[in-house]
Amino acid sequence: MTEALASLPTGIDIAYETFGDPGADPLLLVMGLGGPMTWWDPDLCRLLAERGFLVIRFDNRDVGRSSRIPSTTPLSKKTLLQAFAGDRSHASYTLDDMAGDAFGLLDHLGIERAHVTGVSMGGMIAQTMAIARPHRV
Repeated sequence: MTEALASLPTGIDIAYETFGDPGADPLLLVMGLGGPMTWWDPDLCRLLAERGFLVIRFDNRDVGRSSRIPSTTPLSKKTLLQAFAGDRSHASYTLDDMAGDAFGLLDHLGIERAHVTGVSMGGMIAQTMAIARPHRV
């Protein structure tokens, strides 16, 4: 397991960990709303790595050791969900921005294409990635 920080061109820092051979087939794990990367069980990550994947788990923005985004509106699940539904008046970013962070992390790692899976909101981010850039997922 290797933990590091990716400084993206957008100014966002994304904390991440990798498990397995850097030359293996990449698998990006995306956690849900407010969940840190550590919610992906390390035993699961190691098992997937043993099965031939380079496993990448990361903290979304505003979670764990990744960048915090300043906001004049108090952050709550309600305001985040409203923003993800398209109401930009309450949130500083959208699912598209979070998918961009995930692509930025892959770019930082030199990965052109990856398997992507997510839990809850992480699944929404994964779907957004697949819609935006299907050739990369």
